[in-house]
Amino acid sequence: MSGFGSSGLGGGRSSGKSSSFGSSGFGERSASRGSSATRRRDHSGERKERKPRPTIADRVESGALAGAELTEHAREAILRTLTAAPKSRRQLMDAMTRKGYPSEVLEPILDRFEEVGLVDDAEYAGMIVRTRHGERGLSRRAIAQELRRKGIDDETATGALDQVDDDDEHDAARELVQRRLARTTGLDREVRTRRVVGMLARKGYSPGLALTLVREELAREGEEADDEPHGGFDDL
Repeated sequence: MSGFGSSGLGGGRSSGKSSSFGSSGFGERSASRGSSATRRRDHSGERKERKPRPTIADRVESGALAGAELTEHAREAILRTLTAAPKSRRQLMDAMTRKGYPSEVLEPILDRFEEVGLVDDAEYAGMIVRTRHGERGLSRRAIAQELRRKGIDDETATGALDQVDDDDEHDAARELVQRRLARTTGLDREVRTRRVVGMLARKGYSPGLALTLVREELAREGEEADDEPHGGFDDL
């Protein structure tokens, strides 16, 4: 027992392990981690220093995008936009111009797209009228304002709006009144009237028509409506 202890075998092994671990284990791994951290910091720094990608306008101005390549590039951009959602010619022109495509490149492309039916302002306007009136109950006046914002000319808008006549508007407004009154049952009559008239005004209906319909529907419920909500329409 004493010989084993005095031989130094146990102590020597312990010392060897300690030396090996210190020189090639933990120390090397720490150095490796430090090196990786440095690389990450350097890499992060490189990302921050990257120059912004050139815009279409930059490439056109520098001549890097020109000729047939520019035309094809613009054509594909318009097609991608139309794939996402239908647009009017004016909307497409404005969107592509903002991206940096020259109008002289866009005009012939849009002309061709109109020829083959990919761009059709009349059809687009008709779709807007049908969905806004049928699904949202908007009046012709409100829809006309939206068509104008979307770049539809007055003649095309008028043709599309012919789908909705006075009777259609009246029926849509009455349905809106009935639905809104049904959700306000139990509230004060004046509050109900004001809310319904305000809702119809936001959808483009005249206060006169709105108030007439509210009176009629409240009368059917057995309530008497005043000639006008308290305070008039100034604050709607």
